Amino acid sequence: MQELTYDIVIIGGGPAGLSAAYSAYKNGADDILIIERDFELGGILQQCIHNGFGLHHFKEELTGPGYAQRCLELIANKPEITTMVDTMVLDISTEKKVLAVSPKEGLMKITGKTIILTMGCRERTRGAIRIPGERPAGVFTAGAAQRMVNMVGYLPGHKIVILGSGDIGLIMARRMSLEGCQVQAVLEICPFSNGLTRNIVQCLQDYDIPLLLAHTITKIHGKDRVTGITVAKVDAKMQPIAGTEFDIECDTLLLSVGLIPENELSRGLHLEMHPLTNGPIVDQHRTTSMSGVYAAGNVVHVHDLVDFVSEEAEIAGKFAALEVKGKLHNDLRKIKVKTGEGIRTCVPQILDIPPEGEAVKLFMRVGAPERKVKLEILSAGKVIQNKILPVAKPSEMIAVDISAENTKLMGSELIVRLSRGV
Repeated sequence: MQELTYDIVIIGGGPAGLSAAYSAYKNGADDILIIERDFELGGILQQCIHNGFGLHHFKEELTGPGYAQRCLELIANKPEITTMVDTMVLDISTEKKVLAVSPKEGLMKITGKTIILTMGCRERTRGAIRIPGERPAGVFTAGAAQRMVNMVGYLPGHKIVILGSGDIGLIMARRMSLEGCQVQAVLEICPFSNGLTRNIVQCLQDYDIPLLLAHTITKIHGKDRVTGITVAKVDAKMQPIAGTEFDIECDTLLLSVGLIPENELSRGLHLEMHPLTNGPIVDQHRTTSMSGVYAAGNVVHVHDLVDFVSEEAEIAGKFAALEVKGKLHNDLRKIKVKTGEGIRTCVPQILDIPPEGEAVKLFMRVGAPERKVKLEILSAGKVIQNKILPVAKPSEMIAVDISAENTKLMGSELIVRLSRGV
């Protein structure tokens, strides 16, 4: 067994891992390793051939592979950064020893002074939502179908129904239409869409694809191959309403029913996890509950824009490098971040603030669609910052910058909430 040692070991070579590596390099780290289980770096971006990436981070509109290439160019020809592809991480010990295996190198034990977790997320499957009916061929997650079409060149079917209005599902509705398939409908169990507004317009409305809100599938038909589905309206508790059922003929069902942060390795480390984000609890430096272990990107909470993933990962890379160099601030005041009315999740969940204060950025999601509300950030009973939101949707992350001056005013607790009646 090979035994290797690096200053920083990054698990995952998607946009988060690549951005973290470049940031660590810029901040003085000398020995960085990126481990990726796929055959190439770039993560999910390599199959996302549509545009719309990079508007915030690179200040221009790019395709997914284009964004990945920009990230790869940042780390290219840098001897301080080593990459391993086609390499699977099996385990991480509390001593920060990574057990990994690859067909080329065999079994390896890699010790990192610090570790950055950037494993991304995976799709929920049919089993996770328990759709009744037969188990025929033709049921795919939207991401699996996207990889089939864009990277392998296979069509999953010709008459398509999509369950869930997440962004991947919306984009695949357009993609399948462009490939000459007939997209019968996009179904959504919630009374509102779970995708970005721009994707609703560009992928459904522009292609005359019907979106049925407050509907779900109650049965899948077909023995060897999907032949159709039964659809019903749902009530306020998301339960099917008897008597509203109707059938849709199709040969393929694509599921876009949510993403789950890929945290098996995090749980193996017994990191403190958040029940709503399904990711590790982190501070503004993206430090987890274990010293020397950082996390960033979709492994912490699911993002709708890759630009925010890169921004978060750069923070993790910077502070991992500073820790290796022994330059971290030790005199820190801990502040708990709590969600109030209207806010479902907020990351980071903890702030570690030095005496001189520190500018921080909060990423949050609302629980339900809202119009004309005020986002308030309170501490010690006082509103230290607020922001008017003309529209707030669960599918669109809200980012708020807090200045160093304002962080000095905070008590031991910070509350983020919505105030209505603006």
